[in-house]
Amino acid sequence: MNSKLQQAIFSVSLFLSACLVGLYSTTSLNAADKKPPKSKPGWKSLKGADYKVYKTTEEGDLHLNIFKPSDWKQGDSRPVIVFFFGGGWTGGNPSQFEPHCQHLASRGMVACAAEYRIKSKHKTTPFECVADGKSAVRWIRQHAKDLGIDPNRIVSGGGSAGGHVAACTGTVVGFEEPKEDQQISSVPNAMALFNPVVDTTETGWKGGPKQLGKRCKEISPIHFVRNNLPPTIIFHGTADKAVPIENVERFTKQMKAKQNRCELVAYEDQGHGFFNLKKSKKNYDSTVEKLDAFLTSLEYLDPQK
Repeated sequence: MNSKLQQAIFSVSLFLSACLVGLYSTTSLNAADKKPPKSKPGWKSLKGADYKVYKTTEEGDLHLNIFKPSDWKQGDSRPVIVFFFGGGWTGGNPSQFEPHCQHLASRGMVACAAEYRIKSKHKTTPFECVADGKSAVRWIRQHAKDLGIDPNRIVSGGGSAGGHVAACTGTVVGFEEPKEDQQISSVPNAMALFNPVVDTTETGWKGGPKQLGKRCKEISPIHFVRNNLPPTIIFHGTADKAVPIENVERFTKQMKAKQNRCELVAYEDQGHGFFNLKKSKKNYDSTVEKLDAFLTSLEYLDPQK
């Protein structure tokens, strides 16, 4: 084979290799382009609950886990409670209040465990947490007919930071989503708070000013105490180092001074999160029993037989 022919064959081979490399590169780029975008932070629905979107945000959809009584039917007008989990506005999971929801559903209430935006999942601040709490109460009231609930018997509950969110729905003014129907109130008819943060300023929980800065008073429930607030029950441990009991004692005193019903149930020598079933069945049973009595006094539950 002469040198000219060899050179021609070599040139053709180089050309074909270049074409194949280009085709492979184009295919790879196209495949990369077609890869689905990373999904936004998700949550898992709780077993036995209806899973409904109550709010769509830039950070993703937010759901309610809705537990219904076994004899629930369309057209009912039952009381309803919505729980917000604890976690310092940073972490946590709706499953925290799953046992409470199951219990109250067995007692005849519709019970919800809410998702809301948190820093670890959504890179948000406590101000978004409060806005989401208000949205949840408003959505429940707006969909009363579909949920078979009484729009005038809505309880907002929660623990720690979730207790703060719940307390804010009943006290704090503002943080209403502008696109929602403002004619539908975001204020609950009662509150059930478990070692809640009620003072986010220098006089209360020290983490408030650190996280909220100069805006710490804007979502501080104790600074919005006034007449005609929802009847409230608070469960708190006397040995709570995360949220000192002095905070809720002061809140309770101010609530009563404004002629609001506010019951503080103190648990001697108990620390933060004492009420959780996973931490203490004894304390869980005790707090649930007292919550039952409170809701019965409001005629939200029938007396225990």
